[in-house]
Amino acid sequence: MNYEIVGITVLWIFLFGYMIVASIDFGAGFFSFYSVVLGHENKVHNIIQRYLSPVWEVTNVFLVFFYVGLVGFFPDAAYYYGTALLVPGSLVIVMLAIRGVYYAFNTYGVSKENNKLYMALYGATGILIPAALSTILAISEGGIIGMRDGNVIVHWVTFFRNPYTWSVILLALVSVLYISAMFLTFYAKRSGDKEAFEIIRRYALAWSGPTILASLLAFFQINKQNPEHFQAMLHIAWMFVASFVCFVLAVYFVWKRIHLGWSFIFVMLQFAFAWFGYGRSHLPYVLYKYINIYENFTNDTMAIALISAFSLGIIVLVPSLILIMRLFLFDAKYIRGSSDKKG
Repeated sequence: MNYEIVGITVLWIFLFGYMIVASIDFGAGFFSFYSVVLGHENKVHNIIQRYLSPVWEVTNVFLVFFYVGLVGFFPDAAYYYGTALLVPGSLVIVMLAIRGVYYAFNTYGVSKENNKLYMALYGATGILIPAALSTILAISEGGIIGMRDGNVIVHWVTFFRNPYTWSVILLALVSVLYISAMFLTFYAKRSGDKEAFEIIRRYALAWSGPTILASLLAFFQINKQNPEHFQAMLHIAWMFVASFVCFVLAVYFVWKRIHLGWSFIFVMLQFAFAWFGYGRSHLPYVLYKYINIYENFTNDTMAIALISAFSLGIIVLVPSLILIMRLFLFDAKYIRGSSDKKG
């Protein structure tokens, strides 16, 4: 068995799961605040809260699995990424804490005036967290991290002046809003709330264009940042073409107001093709020229233990998410608001 490929595949699956689930969560928080600003609070806020109530606590499980696995499978990742992600990682932790505060105050109730302040912070973190987390993709392409006298250094000036950095951050921002709006469109339709459906549908269509444009921008910026990676992407171009086809189908169904369940499935396929195509073409590097999956992999004993633990984690986590969806998200009474008072 090729433990290196199995290990990186497991990590990539967990990170993809986090990307989808967290995008819905982060985008829903932003749209919740955005609806207040535009005066749509009474029309869409309740739909969003019904989604967030049962889901928010399990979102970060995927992220925890990924970071534990990254350091477990590739111990050198802690050495290199630990320095580079100290600032953005610390910001993410603080912002996740702010989101936790919002959930607590939203659950137990605060004054309307204060609630707007917490909601503003909550909406802002829904945008800032993906931006901070996306920096790992920019750093992984190389040119940002270097070595001096045996120590890891981060070229922050290069990082902030690099067009690829900002293209990745832009893609993260618009993708979060697009994924979330597409899911909430389907969710609003299931709830039978026509007003909320039409408003969120407009959000989904509005963010679809920026998403595909940002994807193209990031794609071509890779050629300037890492030509070797770009050439590898061209060799599996069919995956990115398939991603675009799924995007067209997803947007078409929302535009026509038909097959909205299939529409979100195509959204997930859209990002799955792009995500795994990107990951496959990035191999064999986790961090370009510094962390190679074959040269910097853990020992076989640790690899077997980690693969077994993560496989069990998937076996437990996936049915748990399905159960949550069946009991809350897709329960007819719950999504129509009969459970609003219960929490």
